[in-house]
Amino acid sequence: MIYFIIAIVIILLDQWTKYLVATHMQIGESIPLIPEVFHLTSHRNMGAAFGILQNQRWLFIAITLVVVIGIIVSLVRIGKKQPRTSLALALVLGGAIGNFIDRAATGQVVDFLYIKLINFPIFNVADMAITFGVVLLLLDILLESRRKGA
Repeated sequence: MIYFIIAIVIILLDQWTKYLVATHMQIGESIPLIPEVFHLTSHRNMGAAFGILQNQRWLFIAITLVVVIGIIVSLVRIGKKQPRTSLALALVLGGAIGNFIDRAATGQVVDFLYIKLINFPIFNVADMAITFGVVLLLLDILLESRRKGA
């Protein structure tokens, strides 16, 4: 199923980029790609988005397992019948598993993408996939409600 392949590609890309950062950069090291705008900055996050709920490793692992199982069941059920929803779920699934691997293995997530221009919290490929997936799900809900005339 194409949606599981998409999730696997996200997991592989996420883990590969995190590996490169973890093996080639010191924590706190920052490499400007576009000075004062966008940097690669090696960081470790022991919490969730924006660093909330620090040191709650087992809570994140439990929640992620429930979410991953729910998404897999949903993807099997809807498959190609709802391609936009399935794509969104595949993005969230890949991102969730990518960050889950870090949390399960080390208790912390490798983050490295930093938009310095707006001082946005440092994030990673998995975070982007989750964000895009959630936005796509919300867009899907909006478009579906408009289509039904709600």
